[in-house]
Amino acid sequence: MLHFYDFVFMKLLTTLFGFNPKEHSVKTEIIAGITTFLTMAYILAVNPEILSSTGMDKEAVFTSTALASILATIIMAVWAKLPFAQAPGMGLNAFFAYTICLSMGYSWQFALTAVFLEGILFILLTVSNLRNMIVRAIPDSLKIATTVGIGLLIAFIGFQNSGIIVYNPGTIVSLGKITSGTPLLTIIGIVITIILLIHKIRGGMLIGILATTLIGIPMGITTFYGFFNLPPSIEPVFCQLEFTRIWSHDMLIVICTLLFMDLFDTIGAFIGVATKAGMIKDGKLPREKQAFMSDAIGTTAAGLLGTSTVVTFLESASGVNEGGRTGLTAFTTAVCLILALFLSPLFLSIPTAATSAVLIIVGMMMLSPIIKIPFNDYSEALPAFLCMILMPLTYSIADGIIIGFISYVVINLLCGKVNKISVSMYIMTVLLCFKFFI
Repeated sequence: MLHFYDFVFMKLLTTLFGFNPKEHSVKTEIIAGITTFLTMAYILAVNPEILSSTGMDKEAVFTSTALASILATIIMAVWAKLPFAQAPGMGLNAFFAYTICLSMGYSWQFALTAVFLEGILFILLTVSNLRNMIVRAIPDSLKIATTVGIGLLIAFIGFQNSGIIVYNPGTIVSLGKITSGTPLLTIIGIVITIILLIHKIRGGMLIGILATTLIGIPMGITTFYGFFNLPPSIEPVFCQLEFTRIWSHDMLIVICTLLFMDLFDTIGAFIGVATKAGMIKDGKLPREKQAFMSDAIGTTAAGLLGTSTVVTFLESASGVNEGGRTGLTAFTTAVCLILALFLSPLFLSIPTAATSAVLIIVGMMMLSPIIKIPFNDYSEALPAFLCMILMPLTYSIADGIIIGFISYVVINLLCGKVNKISVSMYIMTVLLCFKFFI
């Protein structure tokens, strides 16, 4: 009878998660899923902090962030049967809060509508396979520059939120008072977290956040709300869509930017993590379409639930390193996220100093691909440089991408390098130029 139950259990794992008893271990998959959760759980603290700057209810956003992550990760586990976790992406949340709302001046309801529409568009592109055509049309140097530029902006936001960098009427920015208060706690948080990461401590980011939060108690910076409670209601942000401006020029720019960023993040994460796991066969990821659909459905749901765009987390690589290879790894991560819903007081106790430290470190990590930009080829280097540098200087991811695209086409066209520019690139550039003339 025991063997019968074992057979049924294994059959269920195989059907649901693509588990193969001859190749995979239940224990290994579960440990891998927990490892992935520990390395990505910081988003449950950072995302509400970022989105609350727009006026959104911080507690509601915590629940929305967790729910969107759970939904998308379960779809990835059961449909795509891959060990990838999903959650609102860093960079995309910064674009939501600091570009769409604080820079462009639109409401967070407008931003949620853009996320919802981008998700629907992503679904259509995935079904029609146009997604691959768009990605292939974009030069590698601009893809890399987008990631690096977002990293610079995220780090700048972390420095600014913590008070390490402050406004100066003479020079625009200058160094703040870093020997006390939030700036000092942020620096302590950076040091603790980076030491944990250097020593490859599992869950180093999350441990760093929690340690910084504890140190903030005697410093009078952390307000502790407890450990356990029922999840906060998402009612303040649920289905708060605003369709009055969906045909506006700015909405088009916002949706296109979200889509490009989402495509870059998702494809980069898929290829990076899948290559590490040895899942790439003949240059293709197995069940690739299902994997992209889980991302697209998660993003559409995020717009309704009240949070920013969902992407596949690169932190999934930590679970892959532990041996995770099937959807059971992702499902285990989703179960951990469900349990985390009941730890909302703990996550909401985390001060700005702790989340700022993570923003600065994540920003640093996003700079690593810059070595792949061919700086000896100025037709590639200058557009990439403009894309990267203008994101933090204009406080706008969209402006950096737009200037990067336009300058790439113009420079290569004037230099006679017409073959480098695809028809899709011409079309996208013409559309982006309308931003400056309408």
